[in-house]
Amino acid sequence: MNKRELSQVKLSDVQKQKLNAEIKSFYLDERGEDIGMIEQMQLVELFEQRMAPIVYNKALDDAKKWFMQMMDHLDSDYYALYKNED
Repeated sequence: MNKRELSQVKLSDVQKQKLNAEIKSFYLDERGEDIGMIEQMQLVELFEQRMAPIVYNKALDDAKKWFMQMMDHLDSDYYALYKNED
């Protein structure tokens, strides 16, 4: 798997169907508008192409931050495992 494959965010058909339903429900509940299937699909494609990479990158940044915090504790955690040799 190359770097480009890893950075490309693709939703499954099931995920897209769920988002379509969420968009339809949102428009109906919040705006009182009935949105068609084509508009739903266009919004899902917009999210997938434009917003998903932003969310994905944020998740990577958060994971790196968490990992770095865990690495900061590695040394003290390691020595906490030592047994008293008396």
